[in-house]
Parts: sequence; C-alpha cells; structure tokens
Amino acid sequence: MPELRDTLRAHFPEDGLMSNPDSVPMPNLRIVPTSSLFPHEEHDSQRSAPLAERLRTEAYVINPPVVAALDDDRYVILDGANRCHAFEELGYPHIIVQVSSYESGEVDLQTWNHVVSAWDVDQLMDEIADLAHVEVFAGNDLTAPIHILLRDGRVLSVQLTGTTLREQNAATCMLVRVYQQRARLNRTAIREAHSVFELYPDAVALVRFPLYTPLDILAAARDRAYLPPGVSRHIIQGRALRINYPIERLRDTSTPLVEKNHQLREWFQRKLANRQIRFYAEATYQFDE
Repeated sequence: MPELRDTLRAHFPEDGLMSNPDSVPMPNLRIVPTSSLFPHEEHDSQRSAPLAERLRTEAYVINPPVVAALDDDRYVILDGANRCHAFEELGYPHIIVQVSSYESGEVDLQTWNHVVSAWDVDQLMDEIADLAHVEVFAGNDLTAPIHILLRDGRVLSVQLTGTTLREQNAATCMLVRVYQQRARLNRTAIREAHSVFELYPDAVALVRFPLYTPLDILAAARDRAYLPPGVSRHIIQGRALRINYPIERLRDTSTPLVEKNHQLREWFQRKLANRQIRFYAEATYQFDE
C-alpha cells in the first residue's frame, strides 16, 4: 500500500507526531507528560471533581485537550483545563493532547461572557463592592475591562486596581467566584444585553469581559496568574473530537513515552486505513451536550 505509506510518512515525523500539511487538515496529536501542561485559568472544582471520578473507570479519552507550546517541553492548556487537572489528580503519568499554536492560523482567541441567573441582584452588587482591587462605577466607562449589564437597564463599569498581572487576574477570579457558587452561570458569546435577557428569562446580569490576547494567555500560564474558568474561548480549526483513545495506555507507568507515541502512530494508521477519520469543514450546533 504505497499511497497509504506516503500519507502516513507526511503525517508522522520520526518523533511520532501528526503534522498539519496544507493538502489534508490533520490534528497534531501527541502523548505528553501530564506534568508538562500549564493552565492559564483556574480549574472549575464543580466540574473537575466528578470528571476525575468518571475518568477513574473510563475506558477511553473522547476529546483530547488542546495545548500550545510554551517552550521545548512545556505546554499551555488552551482548552480542557478540567480534563488535565483530573488526570493530574488521578496520578496518570501521560495524557493525549492536540497541539496547536496561535501562529498557525488554526486558533481563534475570543472571550466568553457570563449570564448570571437565579440570584438576588442587590446581593450580587453588595458582594462585588467588597472585593479587593475591584472598583465599581455607574455608567459605561469604555476604559474599564469588565462591564456588568443589569436587567433593569443599568450599566456598571468594573476597574481592576491591582498593579501586577497576578493582582488583576486574581481580582477577576474573585469577581467570578461571587456568583459562580451561588447563582446559575451560563456562558455566552453574545455581548448585547437585550438578546441575552430574551434568551434567559430569569437572568439578572450579563458580565462582559475584555478581549484577551495570546500574550495574555501565555503570561497567565507562565506566571501562574490564572484567569477565571470559562472566560477565555479558544476556537480551534480542525479540532479532534471523539477519538476514543484507550486510557489504559496513558495510565500505564511502565511503557516509555517514546513507545506510547509509537502506539499512537500505529493507532492512527489503523484509523486512516479503515477510513475512520472524517473532516467536517462546516460549523455545527450540537444538541446533546
């Protein structure tokens, strides 16, 4: 099968990676040490704890986290922080990831906004007013990084008074914690208040965050100056989903990393030969989340 061998040689260099040639979009999958992954955001304990329990007995990794290189042997987690945290909590030595980069044109960095529902708006505002390094002003101050739009039409501007990245990101995390544990929180890409309040009848506030840059994400990971969970939004072109890769291979502590990537290459060969990899170029909606 010379054509298959040529295709595999293009997608699998000697280090066991899958490259991304222009002719055929393929995800760059890699097995890496769990300890080499660095988050840029806090993990969500409400999601990571049950996820860890499920992964303890799960047979397959379904959707691999997406990462970008920080340096030669460290990676920043772009998407999948809770999965990575669960692997670390379980003591699994290796994890399968999809490697991408901001420079590749495959990653679009956007921002999630938060819809706060089922809570008292006055209590929300009282608790935000007591936060350190946070000042809230009435009105739409365009220089403010965060804005809170209330159902009654009021607009509040939030200034972060910390002088360092760590202080500013910590203040943003405290702001989110105010409602994360006590209200119902939904993420949305919509920034118009009237549209959000039509979609969420019991919403009391829309919290809008700034547009972060790749440098912001990399700095948050390097300095451990984490953003809140569910604020950064990475849209990955050619995202690898439903790979169903055996977790047992990642749990294994006796097989060297090089051999695990060799197993990954053979697994991919079988998938390709059996025509089990399909690329969808169109955007989709999924109704079974």
